[in-house]
Amino acid sequence: MRLIIYTGKGGVGKTSTSAATAYRLSQLGYRTILMSTDSAHSLGDSLEVRLGTDITRVCDNLDALEIDIIHEMRTKWKDIQDYIAAFMLSQGMGEISAEEMAIVPGMEMIAALFYVNLFEEKNMYDVVVMDTAPTGETLRLLSFPDVTNWYLDRAFPMIRRLMRIAKATVGKFTDIPIPSDEVLESVEDIKDNMSRVKGILEDPQRTSVRLVLNPEKMVIRETMRAYTYLSLYNKNVEALVVNRLLPLEAGDTEFFRDKMKEQDENMSFIHSAFDPMEIKTCYMMRTELRGRDKLGQMADMIFGDEDPAKVYSKSSPLGFETVDGYPALTIRMPFVEKKDVELFRLDASTLMVHVGSQKCNIQLPDVLSHSDISGAEFKDDKLVIRFQRQAYDQRRGVRGLHKAEQGPHREDDRSPERSCPRVH
Repeated sequence: MRLIIYTGKGGVGKTSTSAATAYRLSQLGYRTILMSTDSAHSLGDSLEVRLGTDITRVCDNLDALEIDIIHEMRTKWKDIQDYIAAFMLSQGMGEISAEEMAIVPGMEMIAALFYVNLFEEKNMYDVVVMDTAPTGETLRLLSFPDVTNWYLDRAFPMIRRLMRIAKATVGKFTDIPIPSDEVLESVEDIKDNMSRVKGILEDPQRTSVRLVLNPEKMVIRETMRAYTYLSLYNKNVEALVVNRLLPLEAGDTEFFRDKMKEQDENMSFIHSAFDPMEIKTCYMMRTELRGRDKLGQMADMIFGDEDPAKVYSKSSPLGFETVDGYPALTIRMPFVEKKDVELFRLDASTLMVHVGSQKCNIQLPDVLSHSDISGAEFKDDKLVIRFQRQAYDQRRGVRGLHKAEQGPHREDDRSPERSCPRVH
């Protein structure tokens, strides 16, 4: 199953671009679903189809779905919603307010990822096209499996044990509801699903993120930041769609001449920043873009005779390799200066990379756990984090393993988060 995710700053035309892509794919014979994770849905408007809470057939080979989190909570996570509402009521909150508070932030994102997992397991579609919320929300969506897995892997077994004890002790003497086994099973189901969907999202052969932007300086800058953060989260950004370009026949007034000059300058900036990434363009149309005929025209402008399911780049942004004879973690990190990067060792097997407003927990392979970091630097838009070779070699050869575990960082392991060498 192919997964294509469109994201970008609000108002740049993500929904129209997503719809045009999905419509063209359906015309080519792919079983396609177009899915929106934006709470301010507009897919139905773009397709001129009324969409409900369930998957809707739009035309041959094309289905559509707008995630309705209230419906998803009531049908998929009613145990969690009922527990949160009961807890709020026990704290004196009114019944209606308690039900509203039971809509957990981020559940829309989890619901979307659950659908991806369902479509994969049941082989329901050849291509899933995802129309996402503006960039900030999309980053939360795509980082959810990492965050969820990291916390639940460590916290969930302990929580489950504590809940069993609580039911047998304090649960008999308090009005505060204790999570039932059904609630805990729902949480565990989320954990298991996130583990599976993480593999789909981080497979560059199947999953692509495409950034939609307009030829405006502020939008370009935000797109550059989005590319950096998506690379940090190990997501394959393989194409740009520059939308709403002024056509040459826009007009010969002084206003349009100035706008065309500005557009040409910004397009040069886009190419200098993002080349050799695949860059698609789409010009403004004379009438509002709605309905399948207009979506077909838009697909023609963007893709021409190409198959929209094509993967333009299959390289993963994050990987482990040998650099100058040292085992190293490399992360593609465009548009970043070394002063913007911080490294922390959360524990023996987890490294946190903090860039700008985003941070990512990276699970180290067994052979690098307990290996100290010997240095970090930038090389060709890549952050290269080198590890000490001795501990690495000892782990690979097994012999002397106890010495590696008793290395110079042993005392620091008492702290849950400790600084690593600065990036050079």
